[in-house]
Amino acid sequence: MDEQWTGGAVDRTNEEWLADLHAGGEQNEQALIDLGRILRRGLPYALSGWLSPSDPNFEPLVDDVVQETLLKVLDRLDSFEGRSKFSTWVQKIAVRVALTELRRKRWGDQSLDEIIENVSGNVKLVADQEAAPERTSLQSDMLERIQHIIEGELTEKQRSALVALGIHGMSAQEVARRMGMNRNALYKLMHDARRRMKERLAQEELNVADVLDAFSGD
Repeated sequence: MDEQWTGGAVDRTNEEWLADLHAGGEQNEQALIDLGRILRRGLPYALSGWLSPSDPNFEPLVDDVVQETLLKVLDRLDSFEGRSKFSTWVQKIAVRVALTELRRKRWGDQSLDEIIENVSGNVKLVADQEAAPERTSLQSDMLERIQHIIEGELTEKQRSALVALGIHGMSAQEVARRMGMNRNALYKLMHDARRRMKERLAQEELNVADVLDAFSGD
């Protein structure tokens, strides 16, 4: 399977991947480029059972999957235990992301400016009103605290990207284009935003698992 993904793309040892991705500047940028190439080479093979490469939706899907996978990899570097090849670990993340994207509702033809204007500086998050009263109350409390973090701790650019990507489901490629950024700059922006949110959640004595549990089914 690895050969289907890497082919002539530049691969590294586990230690080299981790060192390059933890580094800054050109070393980090080149590692992301190489990892993106590996993903783009392998995704047609990995997704062949779900979507044909000739489908007009295939290339946009691959773009979205590569962007989201690289963000997840940067977020999860410290969780890599080295029990497999690093590129194999990344490939598994990419396949999970791809299957999620295939099920995900696509974003509409709405400009980033309109989205930001509609938000008006506030990310309005709403609890599930059909949930049991105690769960609705827990969700509302969680969302209030998360909204406070988003509005008080993130920069304007981070908030705009988070709203477009995470709430409105806009593709990373399109957000980068409309914000006048390259892909790697968007990766860094979202990585910093997610890290800041995790730090603040920890200060609130919450973690991502707590938040997800509050919104999981009974």
